[in-house]
Amino acid sequence: MRVVIAEDNALLREGLILLLTSAGHEVAGVAATGPEVLPLLLEHRPDVAVLDVRMPPGFRDEGLRAALAARKELPELPVLVLSQYVEETYAAELLGGGAQGVGYLLKDRIGRVDEFLDALDRVAAGGTALDPEVVTELMSRRLDDPLRALTPREREVLGLMAQGHGNATIAESLVVTERSVHKHIGNVFAKLGLPPSDSGHRRVLAVLAYLNA
Repeated sequence: MRVVIAEDNALLREGLILLLTSAGHEVAGVAATGPEVLPLLLEHRPDVAVLDVRMPPGFRDEGLRAALAARKELPELPVLVLSQYVEETYAAELLGGGAQGVGYLLKDRIGRVDEFLDALDRVAAGGTALDPEVVTELMSRRLDDPLRALTPREREVLGLMAQGHGNATIAESLVVTERSVHKHIGNVFAKLGLPPSDSGHRRVLAVLAYLNA
């Protein structure tokens, strides 16, 4: 898998390069400032981009802006954004277009190598990967309609869906059967008003429902 990395911290940047190459991936390009990101992505058109939210020169949201601009030019580009803190607005804006292949992880998650690589694979395959802490933060603030209609268990299932987990993993995490998970997900879809015609993207749409509630 070909990856472009955008990270201004030299130590973390080199760590990501080593981690990804050790896992068998190719690092096609590296950016250290915000203005470098979009040209690099358009040049290399990687299988997935790993981008820091805050980069030089302003250290505000240069990485995120580059990611959003790249998604306009390359709509199918999977993007995994890294952040030092839970920044709800950035997570919502990244997912706000309804596109697949997006992730938002806290930088601490990189140290959990297997989790990070699994999240990268899910995003590259067109899925979503939200950091558990991001999900907890968002869910605690998103209890207004339509989410208020969800039971506590349904909100748990939705949170695990947002992290990008499949039914089997959700069942294992909650110590229930896959059949129960399937039923809970069906209830979530129904309560969020997601019709059967949206079946191909309903998991992503469900995630968007609480991000944009």
